[in-house]
Amino acid sequence: MAGGPPKALQSTGPYSLRDMPHPLAGSSSEEAVGGDSTPSPDLLMARSLGDKDLILPNGGTPAGTSSPASSSSLLNRLQLDDDIDGETRDLFVTVDDPKKHVCTMETYITYRITTKSTRAEFDLPEYSVRRRYQDFDWLRSKLEESQPTHLIPPLPEKFVVKGVVDRFSEEFVETRRKALDKFLKRITDHPVLSFNEHFNVFLTAKDLNAYKKQGMALLTRVGESVKHVTGGYKLRSRPLEFAAIGEYLDTFALKLGTIDRIAQRIIKEEIEYLVELREYGPVYSTWSALEGELAEPLEGVSACIGNCSTALEELTDDMTEDFLPVLREYILYSDSMKSVLKKRDQVQAEYEAKLEAVALRKEDRPKVPADVEKCQDRMECFNADLKADMERWQNNKRQDFRQLLMGLADKNIQYYEKCLMAWESIIPLLQEKQETK
Repeated sequence: MAGGPPKALQSTGPYSLRDMPHPLAGSSSEEAVGGDSTPSPDLLMARSLGDKDLILPNGGTPAGTSSPASSSSLLNRLQLDDDIDGETRDLFVTVDDPKKHVCTMETYITYRITTKSTRAEFDLPEYSVRRRYQDFDWLRSKLEESQPTHLIPPLPEKFVVKGVVDRFSEEFVETRRKALDKFLKRITDHPVLSFNEHFNVFLTAKDLNAYKKQGMALLTRVGESVKHVTGGYKLRSRPLEFAAIGEYLDTFALKLGTIDRIAQRIIKEEIEYLVELREYGPVYSTWSALEGELAEPLEGVSACIGNCSTALEELTDDMTEDFLPVLREYILYSDSMKSVLKKRDQVQAEYEAKLEAVALRKEDRPKVPADVEKCQDRMECFNADLKADMERWQNNKRQDFRQLLMGLADKNIQYYEKCLMAWESIIPLLQEKQETK
């Protein structure tokens, strides 16, 4: 390992611990989240996003506004006004060059991980190592163990249906490479996860197996003990903002799941239509051999259908390679966020249980034990980190889905433009034949 993370990292939460409200303070849930009956902007945002986040406008070009000359000119006028990449970067990670390895017992793919950094934690300015999927899975598990208060980006699903998807095909490997590259970039952009010692090891160690053999971390054992202690304890009251986040994630995952299923059906129908088009076009070409005056127009129709087939194939590939992976990533993201919320609830349950145990003691108002104060600090850190990660996740999501939907619109416009140009190209030919008669 080349160096280690800073010994102390400040919480990424937007408030200091002293400003965080006591989770059990006050007699009402409004007081528990801020001391005011007016919902916070974050809470209102979480509620509204559940219904409006993925709704597209129904209207077209406003009246009196001329349409753009092409889809690209429209997209060039659109600017993302919430670019979150304004920070000065000192760590760059890329995933490329997938290679297939055939061994006696197994066959697998490795990817080259290239790291460039000016951080003091790295002994060298650049590293290059090779990792396979299970190494990425190890990294994510270690991040979950050592950073339980933070949202860990999801990995692409490991298992594929045999006979349906060839996991060694160029298309599948490239799709996975893109997903793994995004996974590492998400971690690199995080102000806490990017300093994690396990991430450092993943990026720099030539032999990762020595680190993977280490036992379960202390934090994991502590987490398991918390689950055991609080397993049957019901929360007294979850803060409204975290309850709103949970409801939003449920709705968000449900909407994306529906879009994903419908998109897959559309792609399936497009592939079936593409097969028909590829059989349909050549019929006009063979028919033209039997005709005299109609030969040229029939060949033109055959060429038009061929051009439409090519355009449809490009649209289907874009949907499969660019659209569906983003939907699935964010469905997995919502599961990751729910997992962090569950851990937060376990810490709160532990704190409430300890408070009740202190209250049941017979002595007169004893001093709050140190372990109770420590548990309260843990919960407040958890709340701050979770809110900060949720805000970062919302910013990333807004940017990703803007780009995704703009790209989807652009690809569909290009598809219909190509089909329109193809059919318009044979109109002069047909008119010429008519004038000749």
